[in-house]
Amino acid sequence: MNNSQSPIEELISNKNPFAGNTVVTTSQIWGKGFPDVPAINAHASNAIFEAITQVHQKQRETVGITITAEKGVGKSHLISRIRQRLQAEGNGLFVYVNKYDHLNQIKYQFLETIVSSLRAFGSSPGVMQWQELAAALINEAKDWHYTPQQYINKFPSWWEKYSRTTVEKLTNVVLPCKPHINNPYILKAILWTISADHAIYATHWLSGRELAQETAELMGLPNSTREDREAEALGTVRQILDITSNYKVPVICFDELDTIDVDDNGFTTAQVVANLAKDVYNNIKGCVLLLAMYPETWRDQVKTLPQTEGVIDRLVSENPKREPITLNYLNSDDIVAVVSHWLQEFYQEHQQIPPHPLYPYEESKLEALGKQKPTVRGLLRWCAENFKLPEQPESHPVEDAYKQRLAYLDKNLESHWTDKDFIAAALKFNFATLVGETVEGVTLKEITEVEASGYIDFKIIGEENGKPVKIGVAVIQQSAGNSIGAALKRLVDYKQFDLTRGCLVRSDGISAAARRARDNADKLLRDQGGEWVLLREEDIKPLLAILMVNHEHQQHGLSPEQIQDFIVTQRLALENHLLKDILSDPSGQQRSHIFGDDFPISVPGTV
Repeated sequence: MNNSQSPIEELISNKNPFAGNTVVTTSQIWGKGFPDVPAINAHASNAIFEAITQVHQKQRETVGITITAEKGVGKSHLISRIRQRLQAEGNGLFVYVNKYDHLNQIKYQFLETIVSSLRAFGSSPGVMQWQELAAALINEAKDWHYTPQQYINKFPSWWEKYSRTTVEKLTNVVLPCKPHINNPYILKAILWTISADHAIYATHWLSGRELAQETAELMGLPNSTREDREAEALGTVRQILDITSNYKVPVICFDELDTIDVDDNGFTTAQVVANLAKDVYNNIKGCVLLLAMYPETWRDQVKTLPQTEGVIDRLVSENPKREPITLNYLNSDDIVAVVSHWLQEFYQEHQQIPPHPLYPYEESKLEALGKQKPTVRGLLRWCAENFKLPEQPESHPVEDAYKQRLAYLDKNLESHWTDKDFIAAALKFNFATLVGETVEGVTLKEITEVEASGYIDFKIIGEENGKPVKIGVAVIQQSAGNSIGAALKRLVDYKQFDLTRGCLVRSDGISAAARRARDNADKLLRDQGGEWVLLREEDIKPLLAILMVNHEHQQHGLSPEQIQDFIVTQRLALENHLLKDILSDPSGQQRSHIFGDDFPISVPGTV
């Protein structure tokens, strides 16, 4: 600490509560990303909550609401408020739709999004919304009162007793209570989610994707053909939402509709989604539909649809004027309320008492800003830029977004820990920034894919002591011995994949029962001069964070060149222990037997 600064000045110099929060990301909508002031645009959120109550109390079957606002006025903040309220009160299931990559297969993509949304935690920590639904189904059928977590804990003992007939028995108990369900396999898949070992396969199947034949047979879930997916998708959605609406109100939010993409018929994203919402309104009872868009998108795209009257009647079903709810710009009172609320949480978290609630800002400047009627995004950007003591040095334009993603990973890394594709992509992206550099004696020339591998994630091509170096890198985070064995089988095949060295990146040991995997690991480490580099949180988090920023660079107003400059100036890749260890010659390094077996493991940052 600088002795010339007070603790609160030191805090302001080193932390900025507004940094990185000018754009609401998907992770912030799902998590507690920022403080909310319920009074801001309360007219809109109150209308939505009232609709949820009416549907829950069977006063209305389905409600459609459309929100319009200019860019940055607060549409995503409002959606986040709805998510947090539903999670706190536990009376709704939240579905967030903001990606429309395949407009020609919008119904199938909608099904995928619903399944993905219900994977998110509900009102109980660590419990998916799918698992809450499964517990409700069993409780109703058996007149029990167990929590979802209790069912998850009970499942292993049931499996030990009944094996693969466990879920079959549960399905037979639940099915008579749901005579309107045409596809009993949907019920079965939902019930499978209470099995920690099978939940991921169950949701994979629910999204319309195929399971491996052995897994499908074990779980009793028949695979659909690719041709059936789009045709059957809306029917599957209807049955899923019919089931959920018996217990909680599904709240389906369509966001980020204002794109220039069009489908094969020339309809824009907003038009395709508006028609989808109309179909959902017509076919699915007991839910609330929410669409958020720019005013011009509503005016120029939705209102120009063929048979637009029927679409509008459903998208603004509660407004007798048949117009969307408009969000307001901030006034002076709103700005003071927002800033003081954010600062209150910030100072309480760090156990500091400010000289006044708006410190370090001046109330007069905030009130003057309010006269300009800024957007929420504009206010937060202004706060981020001005949250500093005099002569506060300006940070790199990428730093705020990078710190935001680091903070997200501090809380959520566990959910990405087994995502080998994400981890491998981060390694590959950061290695690519080192091309032309010499690190650990290796001059990097190219980062390439490995053809026909399927398990080796990429190859590093370079030169070391005048000799070519070709390092195949495989991230293996799966626990299943067959997956590890398949990857290692390829990693030791230097000839087929044109490698001079293989590198396994993994955080856990290999089970003693996985003999083939262990044999190949032994061959890699002892006979072929390869290495096993330990994957640690502190090494991979910075690499994942900057990859996430790169994926979101347009949202943050950043260019790829700025991100590249940040990686270089901060020496993010150049001094990363994990990257350096992958490049280093394993023959000259100390190894550790941290897993209690004979495998020599390289621990990044140790000599």
